[in-house]
Amino acid sequence: MRWASAISTQPEPTAALTELERTISEQLDGPQADLVCAFVAPQYSDSFAHISERIRTYFAPRAFIGCTAVGIVGGAREIEHQPAIALSVARLPDVDLHTFHLDALPGPDEGPEAWEAALGVPRSEQAYFILLADPIGPPPCDPRPLLAGIDYAFPNAAQVGGLASVIEGNALFLDGQLHRSGLIGVALQGNIQVDTIVAQGCRPIGPPLTVTACEEHILRELDGQPAFQVLAALYQSLPSEDQERMQYALHLGVASTELKDDLEPGDFLMRNVIHMDQERGFLAVGDELRPGQTVQFHLRDADAAREDLEILLDHYRETRDDTPPAGALLFTCTGRGQGLFGQPDHDSNAFFQAIGEVPLGGFFCGGEIGPVGPATYLHGYTSSFGLFRPRDP
Repeated sequence: MRWASAISTQPEPTAALTELERTISEQLDGPQADLVCAFVAPQYSDSFAHISERIRTYFAPRAFIGCTAVGIVGGAREIEHQPAIALSVARLPDVDLHTFHLDALPGPDEGPEAWEAALGVPRSEQAYFILLADPIGPPPCDPRPLLAGIDYAFPNAAQVGGLASVIEGNALFLDGQLHRSGLIGVALQGNIQVDTIVAQGCRPIGPPLTVTACEEHILRELDGQPAFQVLAALYQSLPSEDQERMQYALHLGVASTELKDDLEPGDFLMRNVIHMDQERGFLAVGDELRPGQTVQFHLRDADAAREDLEILLDHYRETRDDTPPAGALLFTCTGRGQGLFGQPDHDSNAFFQAIGEVPLGGFFCGGEIGPVGPATYLHGYTSSFGLFRPRDP
């Protein structure tokens, strides 16, 4: 298994593609490829069809997937709001690739076989998925039912990806075809293992608590006390800078599993606190809750995002087996990058410092796909990594 990654900021698309072809071919000793992932800035909108066809023709991959984005990651760089094209190219011996484009999904009452048929992916073998969606459309695409469907039909199938992030006029590239809506993906099966790292960029404040009363996304009680009262007491215990940060960066971490006694930061799924009702004592949260869940309030800021990412990357390096990743994809949020960290290339640099010089490509997303615990979610303000290595070296 071999991967290569390159980025070009040439404003003219033909020049950019020529540079990318040369760089990738030098890394791989030729243009032969099995999988190509392409991420393209909107400044090239007049040439999307040309870009797609040239990539398909030059590399002749078995699977070609990509999308548009306002920020592009590749070749150890992160380019935001400027012309850029990035390619991640892989040779994947003994790996089966299945691509798909979806505008409709099986119904909620249909079984795993319906998902197998819709995706064209056999359920008889472990599968891993790269997913890209256009949230704008028309029609807009909400990938969450698909994520739940894949979790249901393909147990233990890692899913990574993101939402194209151009405000208007996204493009999805799939095997030489240009799509303007829906969701595209590629499933990988065979001699491959995909590891995931999902960094949500938050730090806990206060202790873990138990939901004792709620209705859908309305949180009424924590540990038998009105939720607003619990939050107000927590506010009073915080230093002034965290009190200020609570006004705009407060999140509720919802435990992704109840099977662990000692919950760690990566065990919580972050959801926005979208409303606080002091008079009636409840909080509104950006997800449905259920009684008995363990939750913990969190704050999001640059320091927390930096520390969270470093901890997760270090943990991966220290606990992985002897087979290092051959390549990686990064799906990071448009709310991160220079706007959050005040410097370019932050997440890429953190990755290289912890993992090593592994070819890395990706884009800045309008929503990031990745697992927390046993289930896959659509995140915000998150960096979701997929790391690819052979299952049997």
